[in-house]
Parts: sequence; structure tokens; C-alpha cells
Amino acid sequence: MNSQLRGMSSHTWLGTPIDARSLFAPEHTALMATLRGLTPGDWHREAVPGWTVRDLVAHLLADFYGRISRARDGHPEGPALAAGETLESFIHRINQEWVDAFSRVSPAALTDTLELVGGQVAEFFEGTDPSAPPLGVSWAGVDPAPMWLDSARDFTEFWTHRQQIRHAAGQVTDADPRLLSVVMDTFMRALPHTLRAVDAPVGTRIQMHVDGPAGGTWTVTATETRWSLAQPDTAHPTALVRLDTETAWRLCTRGIQPDTALARARIDGDRELAEAACQTMSIIY
Repeated sequence: MNSQLRGMSSHTWLGTPIDARSLFAPEHTALMATLRGLTPGDWHREAVPGWTVRDLVAHLLADFYGRISRARDGHPEGPALAAGETLESFIHRINQEWVDAFSRVSPAALTDTLELVGGQVAEFFEGTDPSAPPLGVSWAGVDPAPMWLDSARDFTEFWTHRQQIRHAAGQVTDADPRLLSVVMDTFMRALPHTLRAVDAPVGTRIQMHVDGPAGGTWTVTATETRWSLAQPDTAHPTALVRLDTETAWRLCTRGIQPDTALARARIDGDRELAEAACQTMSIIY
């Protein structure tokens, strides 16, 4: 672990800090290889409900421009919440507005622009201070969030959108454990917030185990104030949920629903707690 991440005491309930900074460049390289390999027909395939591959690439460009404009350049201007509008509705609205505005931009022009701006995004993240307090991460229930979580969250979004493009083009998930292991580790930081309304005796442990080279084991423990990923996991868990990697990341991004994940899961112990943990979601939905 990078020395800058050692000794951080704030937000300890989120678990050990993640350092995704060096992974933005290889993720961007992988994205560009994916886009350059698409056929003209691939750009018109549905990548997510309501959006084609071209739409999703335009959305990625919006993410890239938003990050460097806001965080690197200190640019404060942009759309604001309308009266009575929820955060989720606001985000969906401005995302669609951007995609609609870029409908006149060709796939080739989008790709060239994305390559340029994405390289700047990777450079920005490489130089960030992981302890700085930037934006909140709503699905983890923390605002402001430490930069290490904010940047890891963006990394997972970029990775997830690349997989959605791959799937639309008939390709399988990129299972490179160097990238996917960090994605899974980040997604699991949603567990304490997911369980925030679940009452359990102090010391109750729920363990999520994801199989495969990119997987791992995460134990969330009920404390007096909240569920925490920072507690020792030496005791036998009250509930154990085992998922394969594909099911786990799709669950966290709502590529599949919790009922589907539960049907694929192997569960030991308290079924109700296991079902609660499988409501985890690591995006704004």
C-alpha cells in the first residue's frame, strides 16, 4: 500500500483505504482499445436500457470533462437541482441532456476526444492527495468522502461502462484481476450503508465472499453506532454469502437484481441478514 494511505484515521468504518490512482491510465488504455475495435454497427447497439454504445461513450466524455473541470480547474458553473428534484432525478436529467446534445457528434469524433480528455483525467487522479475531502459518495453514506474513496468510485464507474460497451459488442467481461479486484473492493464499501437500517446485536458479523482471482472476503460488523468494515473478522460470521465475481459486480451495479443474485449465492447462517447484504448497490440508481 502506498505510504500516503497509511495511518489514515478518518472514516475507519469504511475499511482499509484503496489506492486506485495508478490504475486510471491502464483502464483508459483498455477503454480506447475497446472503442477502436468496435464495428460501425456496434455503436448502435443498446449498452444500457435506453442508451446505445454511442450514447454511453458520450456519457463517459461528460464524466471526464466534469471531473477535470470541477476538481482540477475549480470550475463551479453548471446545472443545478430544480425545485423539489431529488439527487437521483437531477443526475439522470443532466446525463440525458448531455447525451441528447452530443447526438450530433460522430463515433470517431467522440473517440478522439475521449482519448485526449481521458488521458488528462488519468494524470489528474495520479496526482491527487488520497486524504483530501472532495465530493460525497452517496452509496457509501459519506459526505464529504475521502479522496481515496471518491477516486476509487470514479474508477469503478469507468470500468463498469467499459464492460457495458464490451457486452453490447458481444464480448465478455474483462476479468483482469489487476483492475477487477479494485473494482470489487470498492463496491463492497457500500455494505455498511446498505445495512444502516438493519438492527443486530453488537458484534454480529456478515461476511461477503467473492470467488475468483479478483475476489476476496469482506466482513461487516455491527458496532454500537453503525455497521463497520474496520472490525476484526476473527469470529465466525452470523451470515456468510458466497458469490461468483460476475454475479457480484453485476449486483452492485444493478446489472442484475438482488433476487437473481440470491438465487445464485451460497448462503450459510442467518438468511435474513444475508438477504439484507445482497441489497448492496454501489451506484446512484
